Amino acid sequence: MAGHTDAGARPWTLVPQGDRTLLLVFGDGIDVETGRRCSAAAAALRSANLQGISDIVPTFNSVALHYRPNRLDAGMHAEHLAAQIENTLGKALGAAQQAGAARQIDIPVCYGGDYGPDLAHVAEHCKLDPQEVIRLHSHKPAYVFMLGFAPGAPYIGVHDEQLAIGRRATPRTLVPAGSVAIANLQTMIYPNASPGGWHIIGATPAILFNPDHEPPTLLSPGDTVNFVPISQEDFLALQGQPA
Repeated sequence: MAGHTDAGARPWTLVPQGDRTLLLVFGDGIDVETGRRCSAAAAALRSANLQGISDIVPTFNSVALHYRPNRLDAGMHAEHLAAQIENTLGKALGAAQQAGAARQIDIPVCYGGDYGPDLAHVAEHCKLDPQEVIRLHSHKPAYVFMLGFAPGAPYIGVHDEQLAIGRRATPRTLVPAGSVAIANLQTMIYPNASPGGWHIIGATPAILFNPDHEPPTLLSPGDTVNFVPISQEDFLALQGQPA
């Protein structure tokens, strides 16, 4: 089934990944336009509720479509499912793109100090003043490409080239919940305390994952995030702690 789609006619390729997954590929890089196509495709396919598909997972440049062969009609194979996917996207992708770009979420961030222990290092590496790092990180909306690593953990970008920095040479064994960290022109917000190798420039009091809420995640692929700088006093007040 590899190369099933005419890449010149449509902006995707559908290829098998094992015997229970089809991969919808929109590109090979990381950019917002490709990310939007992935989110739009995932939304369209969820709405179509195609028989046999058990999970739909958008990433930076592809969408994994997990299916269960025993839930397909008798005589139906992956090729038939692929044809349904192609037909659904051909009809619905434009509408899904319009519907998928709606949500903008404000994320308050207290930058630097105890909340952002790597801010000074990032500024030095990027040859910028710390305040300029904050400005570049927060001055325009950033796109949520996908959730991964931990429940509710978003991969957000793509940031200004002036903020180019790789991951830490040595990951931390424990990163506090709510840490806002950057690497590879992206932001990760750690929803819970965990190991991590990105540079922590701030922290947010926002709750990224709550299994008792519906939906349990604050952010979803396709959202746009506005990072809003706040003071330590504001941070503590939003957390419900005395300043």
